[in-house]
Amino acid sequence: MIEKLAFSLGRNDELPNIELAQQLCKENNAEGIKEIVDGLKIKDKRIANDCIKVLYEIGEKNPALIAEYADVFINLLNSSNNRLVWGSMTALASIAELVPEAIHERIALLLQALENGSVITVDNCVSVLAGLCKANEKYKEELFPVLLEHLKTCRPKETAQHAERIAVCVDKDNRDSFIEVIDKRMEYLPKSQINRLQKLKKALGNLG
Repeated sequence: MIEKLAFSLGRNDELPNIELAQQLCKENNAEGIKEIVDGLKIKDKRIANDCIKVLYEIGEKNPALIAEYADVFINLLNSSNNRLVWGSMTALASIAELVPEAIHERIALLLQALENGSVITVDNCVSVLAGLCKANEKYKEELFPVLLEHLKTCRPKETAQHAERIAVCVDKDNRDSFIEVIDKRMEYLPKSQINRLQKLKKALGNLG
């Protein structure tokens, strides 16, 4: 499978990696996916970067195919290669609801990434934590307050996007506290952000 990666083909675009992900999904090719996972260890960053792209594209299409590699993705959060870090967090976001226990075992790394990660890493970390909350009531009790605190302090231009990511784990029990944070933040946001948050509030009103 490595020979089908963009770098191996002498390409500078991502299309070969996207097409390979589509092929692996269509074939349910577990052996091929493992070969791509093994490719993450290759020292040439260009190959490793292509591999993580293939894997999170698979996660978007059929997360069950990469769910067994949660530990691999979590370990890469310590990588010096930022592409592997945010790519792994993207993959974790797609499988959080499928393997919440495996991810929660390493929750300290995720919380560290939420505090110190790059923009894309943090974006997807919010989705991972929201997925854990949605999957497990105990995790929701632990982590939803963390998400609310993040929403109170994240950059204004990220507020609506992060609220939308968190909304997947909002229910009738925690909706009021979530909306309270949104309302306070809207006082200081531009109209485009306010419109997105108003739309989100309206959708949450249908929870009953």
